[in-house]
Amino acid sequence: MGYEPDTGSADSPRERRFAAFRRSDRLLSGVRPASIRERLTELAALHGPSTDGGAVYDLDQRPDFYGDGITRTLELRVADLLGKPDAVFFPSGTMAQQAALRIWAERSGNRTVAMHPLAHPEVHERRAYARLSGLDAVWPTTAPRLPTAAELHSLGEHFGSLTVELPLREAGFVLPTWPELVETTAAARERGAAVHLDGARLWESVRHFGRTLPEIAALADSVYVSFYKTLGGISGAALAGPADFVREARAWRHRYGGQLYQQWPAVLTALAGLDRELPRLDAYVAHARTVAAALAEVPGARVFPEPPHTHQFQFWLPHPAKDLDEAGLRLAEEQGIALFWGWLEPGEPGLAGHSMTEITVAAEALDWTPEEIAEAMAAFLALL
Repeated sequence: MGYEPDTGSADSPRERRFAAFRRSDRLLSGVRPASIRERLTELAALHGPSTDGGAVYDLDQRPDFYGDGITRTLELRVADLLGKPDAVFFPSGTMAQQAALRIWAERSGNRTVAMHPLAHPEVHERRAYARLSGLDAVWPTTAPRLPTAAELHSLGEHFGSLTVELPLREAGFVLPTWPELVETTAAARERGAAVHLDGARLWESVRHFGRTLPEIAALADSVYVSFYKTLGGISGAALAGPADFVREARAWRHRYGGQLYQQWPAVLTALAGLDRELPRLDAYVAHARTVAAALAEVPGARVFPEPPHTHQFQFWLPHPAKDLDEAGLRLAEEQGIALFWGWLEPGEPGLAGHSMTEITVAAEALDWTPEEIAEAMAAFLALL
């Protein structure tokens, strides 16, 4: 969800939600918030070999030094997971995307990027691609879905790269079909453009496509993945692609200020997330359909997409956002049931008077039954 104003007071919505959700007995969406002390305890517990016998994060080893050591271990593991020759760690996805788009622009000699108007660089990066790198954007479509091959072929402008966000979060975490994705990426290449995957949430897209991570990543020249959006890391991202691309990305990481002295806390949590969350994602995506179907039974509710394409989806109710926020906080504070993180009023056509929240089905939601969801929703609506 978006950012809430933080007044710093204990009764601000953000502080109330942190306190109430941390103490709640049940949590339907997302992960339970943790204090700084709790996160430090988690870090201290990350020692020894990983569960798959792969990456080692031994706390008796020295910290990383400008990207070596444990940071390099993570990079190589991500490259292997995605089936790419190499990968490079970035402190943020915004910085990683800037580097990727800039490299493809310089290689192609074309500074125009084809992307969706709801894509992350347009909506959540303050159009850094234009302000910092001097790139332009064209929109093959404004429909709430990814562009089709036909739309790319009919685009009247040349473009040097295509950015494909999988899934498209602002449209409802939507994904194309596998044939559509293959056709769209092929169409970009037929027009001489590089393909960049904004895969901040790529990990959880595997079930929908019925393909492995390397098969999906093979459709793109470069892939960005996040370590905190799904894996629960502190922060950080990676760019994967050909070895020469990764070398250039390292140079741009340094120029953009991302060559940090040490990054081991974020790297440790990223490695732990790969161990812990990747094996669970299939169960999350499967149970998201159960949760979505139960929520769709609420009078006046709307779930989108139905069924969900990943373990995340939109949930709409015909009530003001401020009333839904207050009811959710009271339910958590008074009954120990935490359902929703926050509500927005996007003003979508045909949904006037409706508010929307994003549902993320993770580990704590797996034991919720449809009957329990119905009971919790009844208690929630009674507080409106």
